[in-house]
Amino acid sequence: MASGGRRVPVYGFTAGPAGPRVLVHRIGGDHARVPPGEHAHDFFLVTYVGHGSGRVAGPGDLFVVAPGDVVGPTTWGGDPEDLHGVAGWSVMFDADVLGAQPAASPLAWGAHPLLAPFVGGRPSGTTRMAVPPDARPDWERRFALLEAELRERRDGHHAAATAHLTLLLVDVARLAVGVEGGVVADLRLNREPLLGDVFAVIEQRYAEPLSLRDVAAAVGLSPGHLTTRVRDRTGRTVLEWITERRMLEARRLLASTDSPVAAVGRAVGFPDAGYFARVFRREHGTTPGGWRGRA
Repeated sequence: MASGGRRVPVYGFTAGPAGPRVLVHRIGGDHARVPPGEHAHDFFLVTYVGHGSGRVAGPGDLFVVAPGDVVGPTTWGGDPEDLHGVAGWSVMFDADVLGAQPAASPLAWGAHPLLAPFVGGRPSGTTRMAVPPDARPDWERRFALLEAELRERRDGHHAAATAHLTLLLVDVARLAVGVEGGVVADLRLNREPLLGDVFAVIEQRYAEPLSLRDVAAAVGLSPGHLTTRVRDRTGRTVLEWITERRMLEARRLLASTDSPVAAVGRAVGFPDAGYFARVFRREHGTTPGGWRGRA
């Protein structure tokens, strides 16, 4: 990840295709600590503070962070150690679990009603909101129900967990409408027209042979300049965003169709079936066929 020319770590989580691509954990005591320096995530994050009297975060505080946003001590308003003593919940998820198509770029997030709050954050990369006191018991219950479904894994837990996550994100979206003059309406891409152009090109052409040079030509910049601009603003290169979009569609096709793996590869811009399999394994730790068999 690049932040002002510096490299920062990216934290991810492993969630196999056999279950919901969502994780929940309670925050409390030592678990309330965050990494001491700047960092980012490759997933969507919702963190809710239910109890405690930390100087950085207090009861009712809600934080939403998008993939690639660089966060750190200044995001939280002080020393991460100040979070010690608070309690609450964190939910991590991929857009796939919502059936969000397309969902591989901020352009698409802004168009999705449940992901839009994640692209209207403060300059620090995080949106901070306050849950009204009378609504906090319902928020606590929502997190607890989601956590129980994922922990107990009873029949139908995948559908139940997706439903609870959807309702939680509906609450986030409703709360976001009143933040900073309307977070949902004030999308980050309104201030980043270049990124909008880049993601539009990727969305229109990811199924074709598409290179960095092609995207650069479409937006009128040199490949080197475009790479630097996109990496500095999103933490990923143009080629990584192209791959991300292709992998998203590949996962959808593998899970929802009986098309041969080679045909899926061709449909997402990989005419060479062997190369598609290598890229898929690199990104997911398994072959396309292995993913389909466990989905």
